Amino acid sequence: MTDHKTAPYAILALRVTTGALFLFHGLVKLFVFTPAGTAGFFESIGLPGVLGYLTMLVEIAGGLALILGIKARLVSLALVPVLLGAAWFGHGSSGFNWSNPNGGWEYPVMWAIVQAALAALGDGPYALSPSKRT
Repeated sequence: MTDHKTAPYAILALRVTTGALFLFHGLVKLFVFTPAGTAGFFESIGLPGVLGYLTMLVEIAGGLALILGIKARLVSLALVPVLLGAAWFGHGSSGFNWSNPNGGWEYPVMWAIVQAALAALGDGPYALSPSKRT
């Protein structure tokens, strides 16, 4: 049975936590790896370098949108393919365990499932643009 008093706050916790993690990952790409370094990494694994820039932008903007509750359902859905791409291209050859060298694929897949669930759940409380209820 769903506790309708606390469930919205669980959604808020998921939205803010995943938003903060996306923001952090995007800012690491921006300030630590640098945009050129991120693009170079994408090229080194056989992807177009422009996807590095796009991924960085999506992580930063998506993270901020989730934290603030701006179109959280849509943002969460948009982040699912980014995460599945990270699992496939960035971690797929590393095996299942996150402690393997270069990390495992299960962590970004778990994140993708969390984002899909968040898209299904809605924005939760304190969202700047709450979803319309039907």
